[in-house]
Amino acid sequence: MAHFAKIDDNGLVLEVLYMEDSVTQNAEGVETESVGQTHLQTHNNWPAEKWIKTSYNTHSNQHNNSKTPFRGNYASIGGTYDSTNNIFWHEKPYVSWTKNVATASWVAPITYPSITSEGSGESEIEYRIYWNEELYQSNNSKGWEMSKFNDKEDPPTKYDWNGSSWVSK
Repeated sequence: MAHFAKIDDNGLVLEVLYMEDSVTQNAEGVETESVGQTHLQTHNNWPAEKWIKTSYNTHSNQHNNSKTPFRGNYASIGGTYDSTNNIFWHEKPYVSWTKNVATASWVAPITYPSITSEGSGESEIEYRIYWNEELYQSNNSKGWEMSKFNDKEDPPTKYDWNGSSWVSK
């Protein structure tokens, strides 16, 4: 299946459609983006150059089947197409996050915590780690927070990441 993203003049992804590979093949039987674009223009009343091919198997600039990644990510409605870098970007998750073109992903201003659980085996406790933009905006040395999955306290204890360990709030 071939997948195409319908974009507006600003690169905003409005819709993602798929069609059989045979519809995108040229006279020699080779799948080409331009044949798919022409077909979509004819049948959807949208300019051919505003239909951009996307790969369902590409995420964070990695291909699921160990093939060559295509345009960074599978297009998503509300995301954008960056024609300069030839990458589909998902919506920006937080104001403070920036683009990493090499991985085609958004990156927090503070590195993701290296400690994600404690203990081992049946006694292992996994951490629920999340980004708190409000915390980061109030103190740009903080942002990652954590609570333990099996914490019996109500409400569960929250922890801040200090760059090397979790500190109880």
